Formats: sequence, structure tokens, C-alpha cells
Amino acid sequence: MNTAVHGAPPLTGRREPWMDELLGDPETVTGLLDQFGSPVNVLDPSPLGRNAAELVAAGRESGVETRVFFARKANKTHALVKRAIEDGHGVDVASHAELRQVLDLGMPPARIIVSAAVKTDQLLALAADSGATISVDHVSELRRIERLASPGRLVAVAPRLAPDPASGVPPTRFGELRDTWIAALSEVQPGVSVTGLHVHLHGYAVADRATAIAESVRMADELRSLGHAPTFLDLGGGVPMSYLTDETQWREFWDVLGAGGEPESITWRDHRLGTVYPYYQAPTRGEWLRELLSARPESGDTCAGLLRRAGLALHLEPGRSLADGCGVTLARVAFIKRRSDGVPLIGLEMNRTQCRSTSDDFMVDPVLVRTNAPGEPLDGFLVGAYCIEDEVILRRRMHFPHGVAAGDVIALINTGGYLMHILESASHQLPLAKNVVWPSLELDGIDR
Repeated sequence: MNTAVHGAPPLTGRREPWMDELLGDPETVTGLLDQFGSPVNVLDPSPLGRNAAELVAAGRESGVETRVFFARKANKTHALVKRAIEDGHGVDVASHAELRQVLDLGMPPARIIVSAAVKTDQLLALAADSGATISVDHVSELRRIERLASPGRLVAVAPRLAPDPASGVPPTRFGELRDTWIAALSEVQPGVSVTGLHVHLHGYAVADRATAIAESVRMADELRSLGHAPTFLDLGGGVPMSYLTDETQWREFWDVLGAGGEPESITWRDHRLGTVYPYYQAPTRGEWLRELLSARPESGDTCAGLLRRAGLALHLEPGRSLADGCGVTLARVAFIKRRSDGVPLIGLEMNRTQCRSTSDDFMVDPVLVRTNAPGEPLDGFLVGAYCIEDEVILRRRMHFPHGVAAGDVIALINTGGYLMHILESASHQLPLAKNVVWPSLELDGIDR
């Protein structure tokens, strides 16, 4: 394993011990690609349990019952859902297929929240019949649920609150304003039971979430006065994690990118990387939740105190943050060539959608698993299989101090959260990547 591969400047990713064990074994790595094709995703679900436990413990320290629901959209494999089931956590689903699969895997309906932005009647009917809780995005959706509810059966719902923009929270497309919900729920509704409240916010800001908690507590009080009985507040996702080990590297990268320099010395076609995930963050997970629960959104109590007074458990729906440390994507080097102007290109047997989220780039240095003898230094761009001029796997220019050759393997580390699956495409009729589970190295159930 050659960890010297890096961008300019480097962005060194945090690795789990299981990743080092895998990537330190070229025979196993190449065997996986021979058996399952390139690329292949390798997943170890065990870090999910550790990450979830960190959040639960942080809530407990503040006297707030905290429950964790893995955001299934972050990764489609069965292995992570099974781990959540084993550890007593829940799951957040965003489609009929996701709901059907997690029910079939044995997730208790009481530990499922349906948060899809657009919900078909098929999805709503399955959620209602199974006993899963539905995060209701708007009033017309509530009315559809009432119509679909089976006679004599109550459907658990959590109205999704859009915090008042006048409070400083950025506008959101998700949910309805508090007054809209109070008017719609002025009487106990037939066929539904308001068991909680839901919020979906962009970004990771503690201040925004603290403001949302304060407004949600007020809404819970109003709902109780109308005869409803909410028991939880679900803050959705947005629990931060950090991919990188060094804050200084993160800051230096942006300084160098902003300073310019030789054409394409840092990024493909000098892309400015305007929309990127904060790949270095602090605090993360447990420390972040402690900061949130100790925040005082108003002049009075802390967020923890507000939740305790209101008798509301705190629900969280992390995806990326729970899958932190759970995945590696392996791709075989197919060729080394030069662009018509001489820029070196390292061709991989994968396409860009197989390691890409809504971020402009995956800003973590890869690892080279060498199967050839070391060679001359080379720097260039990782390019993929789609017949598109800008088909690059990573937009940053990569440096190989000891060379790279066809047959070597590029490992993209910590790709379990969103990077593997959120945008994957089978264009050109190329197959989607297979998913195997560490340490058995058997196909995940999604691929069987």
C-alpha cells in the first residue's frame, strides 16, 4: 500500500483499521476485482454502531432521550440496515422500495420514519398499513393520509415544521410554517395520530437547529392544547463528520486554490470547487450534539432543558455521519496516457457517478494498492469510463511519487455515506458496482 499518493496540496483522509488491513493485502484487493468487477464497494458495518452510540451517549449526558435513525438514502446496502437493527436503532426511508426492503429485513415498524420529499399513494399505504411513522411534509399530504387510513386504525404522523425565516433560519422547501400546521390540526384528525414533530434543515449550523428546537417546543405545547400528544422531535440529518485528519491541510488547500498558479496544477480545467462538503469539520457527532443541547436559543433554558420540559425525545436521522468509516471503493487502473496537450491521464475502470455526491468533488486523497513494480513519478488526473470530455473521477490533480501503472488499484476511502450510491448510474449499460461485506467478503443482500 502506497499512502504517498496525494493531491496538491494533500488532503489526507482518516482511515479505519479494517481499511488498512484490506488495502495492505494486494492479493485480496485484486481478487475482489477479479471476482466482482471494477469498481467494487467494500463495506464494514461495525463503525455504524460506534457512531450511533456516540450520539445516544451525548444525549443521555444532557438528560435527553436520543434515538438514532439511519438515513437509508445514504447507502443502499442491507448490511448497514442489519447493523442498525442489531443495535436497536431505527431507519429513515425515502421511497416505497426502501420501506419494503427494511420491513423485509426485520426492522420493527415503530423504528421506521418515512421522510420522503415526494410520497406516492403506494408508499403512504404501505407506511400506514405497516405502522411506520410518516413525516408529513404539507397539509395536502396529511389529507391524503387521512383518506388512505384503514377504518379503525390510526396512522402515526409527525408534521414537518418549516421554521419561521424571520428567526434567522434559512428558508426551506421542506415542511409548513407553524401557524399553517396549527390551523390544519385545530381538531384531532380522523385516522391519524400526531406522535411527534419533524424538521428538515440544510447544513450543519448549531444555531439554526437550536432555533428550530425552540419553535418546535412551542408548537408541541400548542398541539397538546388542541388534544394531540407529540412525544418526540425529529431534527432530521445534518450531523457533521470529518473525512480529513488535519485542519491545516484543509485550510492550506483553499489558500493554494485561491492563489492560482500554473494552469490545471490543482484541478481539472481549473475548476473552482464552489459547492463542496466541509470535508474537515469540528466538532462532529457527539461533541456537536453536546454543543447543540447546551445552546440557549432564547434568553432562557438550554435546548436540553426545553426538550426535557416539553417531554420530547430527540430523534436524529444521520446518513453520512453514521456511515463514517464504513466503506471503501476499489477501482482498477486501465491505462496511462496523455491528453492531446500532454497532460497525463490515469484511466480507471469506473465512472464518475460511482464516487460522487452533490458536492463538486470528493476531496479525500486516494490510496494506491500497487500490483506492479514502482516506477517514475507521475502526476495527472483520474479519468473514467463515460464517453464525455469531462469524465473525471476526482477533479483534483493527483501526484504519484513512485508512479502508477495499468493493473494497479486505486482505493477511494470512506465512501460509505452517499458517495457509492446517491448518484450511481449505469449509463452506457455499464453495470453498477457490486457491494461486498467485510470481513466475509461476500455479496451484500442488495446484490444477491
